[in-house]
Amino acid sequence: MSDRHLPVRPNLTQLKHQAKDLLRAMKHERPLAKLAEAQFELARSYGVASWPRLVLACRMIDAIWRDDVRTVRTIVTKNPSLLHEAARAVKGCNWGPPMSYAANLGRNEIITMLHGLGAKDLKHALARALLQGEIETARLLQRFGAQAPGEAPVWCAEALNDRGMAYAFEFVGDISQNTRREAAAMVLETYSRFPDGKHRCLELLAEHGVDLPDTPPMALHRGRIDLLEAHLLRDPDLLTRTFAHADIYPPSLGCHADEWLAGHGTPLAGATLLHMCADYDEIEIARWLLDRGMPVDVKAATDGDGFGGHTALFGCVVSYAQLTGRQQDASFARMLLDRGANPNARASLRKRLYGDNEATHEYRDVTPLSWGQRFHGRDLVSEPAMLVIAEHGGHP
Repeated sequence: MSDRHLPVRPNLTQLKHQAKDLLRAMKHERPLAKLAEAQFELARSYGVASWPRLVLACRMIDAIWRDDVRTVRTIVTKNPSLLHEAARAVKGCNWGPPMSYAANLGRNEIITMLHGLGAKDLKHALARALLQGEIETARLLQRFGAQAPGEAPVWCAEALNDRGMAYAFEFVGDISQNTRREAAAMVLETYSRFPDGKHRCLELLAEHGVDLPDTPPMALHRGRIDLLEAHLLRDPDLLTRTFAHADIYPPSLGCHADEWLAGHGTPLAGATLLHMCADYDEIEIARWLLDRGMPVDVKAATDGDGFGGHTALFGCVVSYAQLTGRQQDASFARMLLDRGANPNARASLRKRLYGDNEATHEYRDVTPLSWGQRFHGRDLVSEPAMLVIAEHGGHP
């Protein structure tokens, strides 16, 4: 297994610097070490067979990003086997061989050229085009003979790609009800990288026969303030209600019972609608809830082991919205604090992240800032939100 993760668009200049740094480190134990040895070890640490193969991958990928048809043709003509190998030269790379890689970016001229040279990964290329919402590329690949299977809506659901999902429903043909439910579960359980796309995906699924529960959490998932308004009229206690994991991720749609399989940062089991808003980047709905009188420091439920009791501000510090780079978590934190949120609220939380060796981490009696400082999944921690909280008097 490789030690490092090769970026989707690797930078050859940075890799050369890494090789030189590695050589300097190697010379402490092996004074006669050569640059070629460091380059080989670096390539292997990324899961690539050799340094020349890594260089070739960087050049190929750079040419695809620049839509440089001539350079891609030259590289493939000199190295025909590259047509059928992962563009990043890493086994199991989901961006696929050069034609599939180009499909992610909508590089239709490159796709046409590679298909003419004998590229065979039509199905995978179509999957990537749909996943990224490159609809004209999907049409091109279908003209070349690519067949989109029935699970295509699920591919699009993972990326909250409503354009790809709409295309799949239009052109794939018969899509089973189980597949539609699976797509709905994927939309709900994937992390919130694109709220507007999530809303549109759920509306598409509803239009195509998926029975979405008429619940407040589902109304929030759909971005439907009109439905939330109706729920509030029926239930005046809605603004302080907490919801179980199964309320937020309905088993009727095939969502998992295991909380760690849902793509949320700060725990949502026993959360309120405001907690959901923080994690799912729904700042407009949060503002609507607060305008209707929702307490800004309303707490999540506490379980039998004493975990929970956190306010929505904790969700601004640790959330998957951080991975989108939108930094709305800082704006969300500022809004809550301006409405009177306690920057030093205390709670105990535990969290298990997908792919984290199934380890559960516990954080006892933390404030929002100490929750962020101690949290083990650093990619989910928003430093901008923590800075805003500190500016408002928050401390570890």
